[in-house]
Amino acid sequence: QVQLVESGGDLVQAGGSLRLSCAASGSLFTINTMAWYRQASGKQRELVADITSGSTTNYADSVKGRFTISRDNAKNILYLQMNSLKAEDTADYYCNMKGRYSRGKTMTDFDSWGQGTQVTVSS
Repeated sequence: QVQLVESGGDLVQAGGSLRLSCAASGSLFTINTMAWYRQASGKQRELVADITSGSTTNYADSVKGRFTISRDNAKNILYLQMNSLKAEDTADYYCNMKGRYSRGKTMTDFDSWGQGTQVTVSS
């Protein structure tokens, strides 16, 4: 399988910046779509941004112009640069990756999630 480990969450003041990272490891694999989701306390998990293997990006309206998603395909790392943070950005952030991995002599689809990293923005 493919394991994901996030890092970069922290406590930051409103208007500040953070960069989240998500590193993938495991059997030989190819990654198609990478994405960041977030879940605030008492709310449903929501898509923040995603990026395809061809680097086409998509953002939630609430973060457009403030967040930038990017990926390093050579290192299998996903990033989320978050600028002009607001109190309403406070949440647990999760990375998600979809692709195919080696399972013996075959390639199998995977859909993996990280454990989450906490972002707290103080106003």
